[in-house]
Amino acid sequence: MIETFRVTEEEEGRRVDVYLAGLLEGRSRSYLQKLIKDGALCCNGKTVKASALIRSGDEIRLDLPENVLPKIEAEDIPLDIVYEDGDLLVVNKPKGMVVHPAPGHYTGTLVNALMHHCGDLSGINGVLRPGIVHRIDRDTTGLLIVCKNDQSHNGIAAQLKEHSVERTYHAIAAGVFNDKSGTVDAPIGRDTKDRLKMAICPDGKPAITHFTVLEQFEDSAYIACRLETGRTHQIRVHMSSIGHPLIGDEIYGKKSRFQTCGQVLHAKTIGFKHPGTGEWMQFDSGLPGYFEEILRALRSGKSA
Repeated sequence: MIETFRVTEEEEGRRVDVYLAGLLEGRSRSYLQKLIKDGALCCNGKTVKASALIRSGDEIRLDLPENVLPKIEAEDIPLDIVYEDGDLLVVNKPKGMVVHPAPGHYTGTLVNALMHHCGDLSGINGVLRPGIVHRIDRDTTGLLIVCKNDQSHNGIAAQLKEHSVERTYHAIAAGVFNDKSGTVDAPIGRDTKDRLKMAICPDGKPAITHFTVLEQFEDSAYIACRLETGRTHQIRVHMSSIGHPLIGDEIYGKKSRFQTCGQVLHAKTIGFKHPGTGEWMQFDSGLPGYFEEILRALRSGKSA
């Protein structure tokens, strides 16, 4: 299958592999680099390296193999299950775990672990995302709802759509806050200059984040963020947009003096109506160890 792209002025100067990874959802950069190395890409009729820089007006042609879905294997990976019944689970996801398989990354995910644990999961989101009704980033920790059947999946999805699921995240953000609390109401969409990122943009989807400063330190703050919407990278984009990027978030901020392995962000509480019984359920998870260590360092005035 041949895919053809025309480079715009806004996209000029980027590496061709980065450019394509932003356009082709579900294809990792490493997967695309392998295709390019095998000669599957032409720029203006000539093969190029993955590191080649593109220019405005370039015609990019990529020969994509047919998307043959692999069999997703069950894997005996430990799970931190906060709650489970016949309809759903609430799982506390660790840092570094991808939620569901994607091209070039089919093992070690939460879905692989869930398939070993219970096998039966909702099928609405397809074979690569069984049971997954919402997601959090690989380097974000905390609570996720997983659905075991389509009825519960539809029930939770409806609550997410109407913004009735209560979700609070804890994070450490850079800088000194002038206000103890506030709201960021700004639409989020794909960054036109970097397709791997999200950004505030007028034609994006509505996004609202409420934040509260729990503790203010010399150059950073421990905060709580409550979501009304659930856009990709919402908290990371919103906090960066007001000058307070999350510590450790090198995509929307800068490198931290702490060893964080990504943004310091934890999905701490989640509340929803059980899709079967209608009962209101709410769950809380403790901060992960690395998060607590950073807080102790900040409280003591240490740098690491």
